[in-house]
Amino acid sequence: MAGGITVKDVSAQALIKAYAAHLKKSGKLEVPAWTEYAKTGNYKELCPQDADWYYVRAASIARHIYLHGGVGVGALARRQGGTKRRGSRPNHHADASTNIARKILQGLGKLGLVEKHTDGGRKITSAGQRDLDRISVQVAKAQASA
Repeated sequence: MAGGITVKDVSAQALIKAYAAHLKKSGKLEVPAWTEYAKTGNYKELCPQDADWYYVRAASIARHIYLHGGVGVGALARRQGGTKRRGSRPNHHADASTNIARKILQGLGKLGLVEKHTDGGRKITSAGQRDLDRISVQVAKAQASA
């Protein structure tokens, strides 16, 4: 079972939750002090209610880079964005905060999980791929036993 299980074989939601817990438990990802007060985009009204939202966002970004190499800050901001409600006018898409994506990429880079891609953006390193695959195997075993 453990031989061929990768990130693609498990539920995205379960993997992101497990990897966020792993990042938090390791304590190596540096979380900026301003995250307690920051909104995740200009289209948001309030800051996130989950105290661990930074780890969840970092896990989501790491998974996305694993699946789609060469992703930059702008692409991550577009992907993490949402709907800007404009009252009685039609809704429009709004990008998420590029500062948050940039700080997470820098933090994941310091951990050696992502590196700069030759064509631009970031790609997953072998250490990052190994971490995510190891967490994927744990998630698959937990899903199989449930």
